[in-house]
Amino acid sequence: MENFLDPAILFFIFGVFAGLIRSNLSIPEPLTKFLSLYLLMGLGLKGGFALSKSGFDNEIVITLLIAIFLAVLIPVIGYNFLKHKIGRYDAAAISATYGSVSAVTFIAAGQFLNNNSIPYGGHMAAAMALMESPAIIVAIFFGNRASMYDKKKKIRLQQLL
Repeated sequence: MENFLDPAILFFIFGVFAGLIRSNLSIPEPLTKFLSLYLLMGLGLKGGFALSKSGFDNEIVITLLIAIFLAVLIPVIGYNFLKHKIGRYDAAAISATYGSVSAVTFIAAGQFLNNNSIPYGGHMAAAMALMESPAIIVAIFFGNRASMYDKKKKIRLQQLL
């Protein structure tokens, strides 16, 4: 129950609720950009501090490399599975979502581990921060490929007509 009292999770629940009731609530674009930048800086700093505190040995390097590998692999698998079912653009967006780690999920998992006195390395915050970019880059790559695919398809259709 304590997980639900975390501000990030409360905002997430509030956002879902606002969407369900079709609220016209909107956040001004400059504030949205600032909050996104603040979140990225916060995650990066938290990951950097945790990494400097826990040290940098072979186990941590392997963990971080696996995190980056999974951040690439999951979008690739997701995109190739979904592109035939929902279209290439939507598949790219969804694959980026599942390839990167949600900060809310990370916070909830960390609180769960803390509440149950289960130790975990501080470098996991760095792993989470590292997983954001590769998944998004892979999704942008797939989105660009989808755009080129659509252009080639349109040219072939025009040639047939």
